[in-house]
Amino acid sequence: MGQFVSVDKLLSALAPLEKTIVTTNGCFDILHVGHLRYLQSAKALGDLLVVAMNSDQSVQGLKGPKRPVVPEADRAELLAGLSCVDYVVLFDEPTPASLLQQIRPHVHVKGAQYNVDSLPEAEMLQAMGTKIEFIPMVEGRSSTQVIDRIKQLEGHATA
Repeated sequence: MGQFVSVDKLLSALAPLEKTIVTTNGCFDILHVGHLRYLQSAKALGDLLVVAMNSDQSVQGLKGPKRPVVPEADRAELLAGLSCVDYVVLFDEPTPASLLQQIRPHVHVKGAQYNVDSLPEAEMLQAMGTKIEFIPMVEGRSSTQVIDRIKQLEGHATA
């Protein structure tokens, strides 16, 4: 089981390790099987998986004032409870670039909806020598789809 930690605690924990560090990042609002499979695939690329999770403030900036649905503390606890996740750390910025510069991962993973040209932190990661991997998303699985399904059901609810 992983740990939800501060940036300082994360950096202290990683410093003495001689292991392959894999990072990924995202909002992870309304955890679903697509997230789980993605994180399991990311973990398989190294020894330790660090999930950089957007804070509530960051999610609102990216997705609007009605998001996230699940507060950051709950999202972090859920992620840390997955056996494939070693550490969860929050970031407030739109991208994790600053955090990734501090972590200096061996591998950084994103979903295949991105590519090297569309990933904002790609140039910085490549300059550090970090390998970038893109993992296919699970078709039909997204937090937005879950939210849309709930809205549909809400319209058909009976008392």
